[in-house]
Amino acid sequence: MVDSSSLKKTPFYDAHVKHGGKIVDFSGWLLPVQFKGMSEEHNFVRTSCGLFDVSHMGEFMVEGADALKFVDHLITNDASKLNVNQVLYTPMCRENAGVVDDLLVYKYSDVKFFLVVNAANIDKDFAWCNEVKNKMKADISLKNLSDGYAQLAIQGPKAESILQKLTSVNLSQIKFYWFCEGEVDGTHCIISRTGYTGEDGFELYFKPSEGLHLYDSILKAGGNDIMPCGLGARDTLRFESKLMLYGHELDDETTPIEAGIAWTVKLNKPSFIGKQILSEQKEKGTKKILTGLEMIDKGVPRAHYDVYHAGGKVGYVTTGAQSPTLKKFIALAYVPPELSKLDSVVEIKIRDKFLKAKVVSLPFYKREKK
Repeated sequence: MVDSSSLKKTPFYDAHVKHGGKIVDFSGWLLPVQFKGMSEEHNFVRTSCGLFDVSHMGEFMVEGADALKFVDHLITNDASKLNVNQVLYTPMCRENAGVVDDLLVYKYSDVKFFLVVNAANIDKDFAWCNEVKNKMKADISLKNLSDGYAQLAIQGPKAESILQKLTSVNLSQIKFYWFCEGEVDGTHCIISRTGYTGEDGFELYFKPSEGLHLYDSILKAGGNDIMPCGLGARDTLRFESKLMLYGHELDDETTPIEAGIAWTVKLNKPSFIGKQILSEQKEKGTKKILTGLEMIDKGVPRAHYDVYHAGGKVGYVTTGAQSPTLKKFIALAYVPPELSKLDSVVEIKIRDKFLKAKVVSLPFYKREKK
């Protein structure tokens, strides 16, 4: 039983309990880890549609004359290339190029940006953003609006057809990683074609007081084609698709280039925090690289298990599980670049046994585009 006395609840806590959610403590929030079961929920999202409560995520608003300048200096990706109503995935780094967090940047205009950060990092991120703002003497207002937003994610191949029943916004016109604002079942929302599952889908942001009915109305609209999903399925879905989880693949000591997301680092920008180290890593390489592994021997790789080669410890697992889609035991792990070549064999220490695993290509799963 979870001691809920000091934990936060999302606006949909009662709905989770009503639908049979198994509630756990996640970064100080009471959230469902599963409803019918992780694998069943995972597979349903891959083939139909799942509904996730992600109201624990953090939201910041950046407004003012220097908004674009500030955001572009803060992040490694290129905010100057964004169109109005476009979304950008990016890390933000410290000077040592370690990742403070990975986030989504929503562009309203050159003077207004909406940032979505990880729940566990809200306070750390807001402090960092303020530190950067003050160093730059940026002419912006920076507000932490996290308590003012709820967020639901509708994910899977049937997401568009289900959500379309509840809105007059033509969802087919919203491209992947673009957004607009509109009403969903009478509630004003940011409607974003984004997600954390590797599938098509949408994320809705809205005022908690105005959207309490949306959880059940979305489930009703989807009927037998949608089911409520928990954190467990969210994790295996993102893991198969090689989407980063902060505290596992990314942290203050790991750089985006080491994490294999160099495509988010735009070294042709005039300046951004961490640029010097990232430039050196791009040119000279890194001591570790995120790599996909598939078990050869029978065993379940888990986060923090050590990776060995030729009798010595060479790395560690960041995420590991049985893949519900592939029906194989797989892992993401940091290993030296020379061991990251396809079909290289390493060993993972699992319960005092050294079990063989081979390097495979990433992502483990990629959906077929229409």
